Amino acid sequence: MRLGIDLGGSKIEIIALADDGNERLRRRIATPQGDYRATLAAIGRLVENTENELGQRGSVGLAIPGAESLATGLIKNANSTCLIGQPLRQDLQTLLQREIRLANDANCFALSEAIDGSGRGANIVFGVILGTGVGGGIVVHGRVLTGANAIAGEWGHNPLPPADGDNGPAPDCYCGHRGCVEAWLSGPAMARDHLINSGEALNAIEIEARANAGDAACSATLARYEARLGRALAGIINILDPDVIVLGGGLSKMQRLYRNLPAACGPHVFSDVFYNKILPPTHGDSSGVRGAAWLWN
Repeated sequence: MRLGIDLGGSKIEIIALADDGNERLRRRIATPQGDYRATLAAIGRLVENTENELGQRGSVGLAIPGAESLATGLIKNANSTCLIGQPLRQDLQTLLQREIRLANDANCFALSEAIDGSGRGANIVFGVILGTGVGGGIVVHGRVLTGANAIAGEWGHNPLPPADGDNGPAPDCYCGHRGCVEAWLSGPAMARDHLINSGEALNAIEIEARANAGDAACSATLARYEARLGRALAGIINILDPDVIVLGGGLSKMQRLYRNLPAACGPHVFSDVFYNKILPPTHGDSSGVRGAAWLWN
């Protein structure tokens, strides 16, 4: 039995998968806010209660909103700031008395979709997170690619390639740089772009709904977004050339992306053909927790 845990900013979710990938149990609880020790205890209780209910001990994989430093073993780059600088893997191994496998939540998303989702059977899968932030994960032959600095797939902090006629100066990113992919392509970035260009404050869901109803300003915002996303993904394709790109996060629910992105990517891809598939996730919001379980694959 494989146990996967998705440690999010607002909730902690656990899933139990049988050896064939079928779900046996799923539970979620609220994440203790800003309290590292309480978070450890909450994870421990989830594992204990799950194993007691199923009468079986399982392997444990954990998806986190950050990364583990390969130099120190401490958590870095986490938007749940109470995790930063903490020996999370070591503490959980002590608490649960077993080896723990741990990965960034975007890597877990990509792994889930590569194992038994939209990227099943593909040699190379790039998993994209388009939501409050922008992230990514790379899976090659069923294995997460971590990289020398444990940042493989972090395309959200590459600069967005420029284009003639694009609107506005490069926006600031929380990482301290300007013009990062995340600063252009997150949900809040879409809302900011619409406000700048139309003077109307709408979120991404409202922009899509208005565009579908024929609103010209909202349609123009989505067209700019798709052009930028196409350029950003083309850079990934030129380097990695994945068989499948799976979109996740809140913005991945926009069905027009799957119709329009191949044409937006194509002119920027160094090839006479465009065989890369851009697909929605099979497991949706469950891919992170499922991927954590599949870290023991």
